[in-house]
Amino acid sequence: MEQGLYSKKDIEAFLDYMCATAHQQDIFFLWRPQLVDPRDDLVLELAVAAGCRGIVTHNKRHFTGAEKFGISIFLPREFLRLLEEAR
Repeated sequence: MEQGLYSKKDIEAFLDYMCATAHQQDIFFLWRPQLVDPRDDLVLELAVAAGCRGIVTHNKRHFTGAEKFGISIFLPREFLRLLEEAR
């Protein structure tokens, strides 16, 4: 992705949409540890509980094993590319 592909207005609209559609998710799973970094287990646990299809992170290697829960891991640039393709 090129730097500056999205305008400030585009980014604000995306963030507004995310905030407007987000909901607080209770977590009931306690099968930690699963990942290398225990702090990342909380993110994975939330993603599973919320039925997420993916996690966007700068540190994909810390989420090795998430695929067994049906969660795809994306770098931010990969996620932005998917958004662009979906336009």
